[in-house]
Amino acid sequence: MAEEKVNQETEEVKDKAQDAEETANKQEQEVEDKKGKKKKSKKDKKEEQLEELGQKLQEVQDKHLRLQAEFDNFRRRTMKEKADLIKAGGETVLINILPVIDDFERAIDSMKDLSDEDPGKHGTELIYKKFQEFLKQNNVKEIEAQNEAFDVDLHEAITKIPAPSEELKGKVVDVVQKGYCLNEKVIRFAKVVIGE
Repeated sequence: MAEEKVNQETEEVKDKAQDAEETANKQEQEVEDKKGKKKKSKKDKKEEQLEELGQKLQEVQDKHLRLQAEFDNFRRRTMKEKADLIKAGGETVLINILPVIDDFERAIDSMKDLSDEDPGKHGTELIYKKFQEFLKQNNVKEIEAQNEAFDVDLHEAITKIPAPSEELKGKVVDVVQKGYCLNEKVIRFAKVVIGE
C-alpha cells in the first residue's frame, strides 16, 4: 500500500511536472508569439511606410509632369501672343500707310495731263513706287475688285447702280477705295459699287 501510495504520488508529481512544463511551453510560445507580432508589426509598419512613400513619390512625379506641361503650354501661349503683338503692331503701321498710298494714287491721277519729263510727276511716281515696294516686302497685296464677282469677305458695297451690261450684274462696276490683304488677312475691305 505504501508502494501504491508512492506510485500514485509519483504519478501526480509527474502529471504536475508535465502540466507545469506544458504551461511553461505555452508561456514561452505566447512570449515568442508576442515577439513575432512585434517583429511582424515592425515589418508591417516598414511596409506601410514604404507604400506611403511610394504613393507620395507617385504624387510628386505626377505634380512635376503636370507642372512641366503647364509651363510648356504657358511658354507656347506667350510666344504666340508675342508673335501676334508683333504682327498687330506691324499691321497698325501698314494700315496707317494705306491712306498715304491713296493720296499718291490721286496725285498721280491728277498729273496724267503733265508730260513725263515733269520733275514733280517723276518724283511723285518714284515715291509711289517705293511705297508699293514697301508694301510688297511686308506681304501687303491689293485686292482685285474691278469686274470681279461681289465677295462679302473682300468687298464692302457702298451702293448699287444699274449694270451697264448683263455680264456685270452682281459684279463690281467701280472701285471707290482699294482694299488690301496682309498675309491673306483683309486689313482693309475694298469699297465698291455693284451692278444690278
